Amino acid sequence: MSKVTNNKIINVVFMGTPEFAIPGLKALIANSRYNVKAVYTKVDKPRGRGKKLSASPVKILAQEHNIPVYQPNSLKTEIHNIAKINPDLIVVIAYGKILPREILELPRYACINVHGSLLPLYRGSACLNAPIINGDKKTGISIMKINESMDTGPILKQFEIELNSNSNLEYVHNTLSKLSGQVLIPTLNDWIDGKLEIMYQDNDKASYVKMLKKEDGKIDWQKKAITIDRLIRGLNPWPGTFTHINNKLIKIITAQVAPNSINKNHKVGEVFLESGHLTVKCGQGNLFILKLQIEGGKIMSSSDFISGHSDIIGQILK
Repeated sequence: MSKVTNNKIINVVFMGTPEFAIPGLKALIANSRYNVKAVYTKVDKPRGRGKKLSASPVKILAQEHNIPVYQPNSLKTEIHNIAKINPDLIVVIAYGKILPREILELPRYACINVHGSLLPLYRGSACLNAPIINGDKKTGISIMKINESMDTGPILKQFEIELNSNSNLEYVHNTLSKLSGQVLIPTLNDWIDGKLEIMYQDNDKASYVKMLKKEDGKIDWQKKAITIDRLIRGLNPWPGTFTHINNKLIKIITAQVAPNSINKNHKVGEVFLESGHLTVKCGQGNLFILKLQIEGGKIMSSSDFISGHSDIIGQILK
């Protein structure tokens, strides 16, 4: 790409849906070099008990700034409309739809995506969850040029954060979302000004993560305590992790791997008390349950839960 020497206003189409995309959109709106001409987001969804239609966070922000909002069921019907907008750049952050080739070819400075993993690791939708579940020491965001295959395009820049044994989905989501808002404009500026050497992904090192479903949160107590702990941290708040007792569903909100010194003769899945902690025997090691929620109840600390459900001691979770 040849170096740009003027400060021409860059007309942008932004595509995104959830809260994760908000810092990036705010950064574009606030920067005088970029003019967000239109926002594309997913259709309003029914939420809550009343099932009232609820706008996406991106739609709400766009409307606050009087930016035209489009919510097509398919982008294939929007090729002509986006061509009329004549964007110099399309920025995509957690939109949730695949861009057709005809749209990819429209903007002068390409379609740029902010992806929540260190590509080529964790291509796909559950990229925020996977590093926690797998016990990775780091994760990050990849700002990349979109091509026709999912998350396979060349990378403009990557930014890392460290993970530890306490990192959960909320932390990764919020940290990477905030980070994307901080680094998006400098990266786009360097890209447009021809200062970046793109990095092609090594497909031999690629991994994929499928879209999560509620059933993915079912706990298998035969697994190691550390593995279950990672699953709980990686899936909270959605889709969440759960188990069953006496045909009742119990959501496990937070937990902690118990010290190795605990060594009692319990069955896998059995609930017992250890030093005042509600504890579950796992396939290897034990897990302290810190917060949980029984079907139809509210989220409670384990101590409060035991006060009203003392019969859980000695039961087998399944």
